[in-house]
Amino acid sequence: MLRLLHESIPWSSKISLLTFGLAIIFSIISTLFRSGSSLLLSLFVVLFFILIGIIGDTIGLAAATSKEVHFHAMASKKVKGAKEAAYISKNAPVFSSFFNDVVGDIAGIVSGAASTAVVFQAAKILNTTNGSFLFIFLTVILTSIIAALTVGGKAICKTIAIYQSTNIIIFTGKSIYYMNRFLRFFSFKRPTKRMTYHRFKKTPNDIAKDI
Repeated sequence: MLRLLHESIPWSSKISLLTFGLAIIFSIISTLFRSGSSLLLSLFVVLFFILIGIIGDTIGLAAATSKEVHFHAMASKKVKGAKEAAYISKNAPVFSSFFNDVVGDIAGIVSGAASTAVVFQAAKILNTTNGSFLFIFLTVILTSIIAALTVGGKAICKTIAIYQSTNIIIFTGKSIYYMNRFLRFFSFKRPTKRMTYHRFKKTPNDIAKDI
């Protein structure tokens, strides 16, 4: 038990730091869109983070239920993204924890915080104050709607994730594949070993000069 606990500490530390960073990014995005925005845009932000949570939960469950052998067969047929999908399936516990616990939970927390701003904006439009019956009614209704959309969406997508895990993970693998291609296209080219060798290789004349 102590050995397993000791081995889990490095991964838990990385997950905590990653969660902290993503929480900051999500919170900044949510705050920027909510500050001085209209009620409709604030509602869109809430729905956006609900959708992110549902997608993260779906990918995490699909990674846990997928079969690595299917993606190796696709990779042998030169299917783009199959190698990335096989890597996801091979490291299913890591990816499942990331998408379910990190992405899903952060999106749920941020969507809850964003819903508070929606309540205050709606109360301002209806000219009601904090603590009034209408304000409490808006808070309860909006919180219930967000909970219903989140839980209902995840329930539907969990069924899809179990029976369509291969298609979901291969789509995720292709997304990673094309993302890497996109980043490489805009990255600076590094000098190859052959270029570096000829650049720093000394000629006989250079050696004679050094002597």
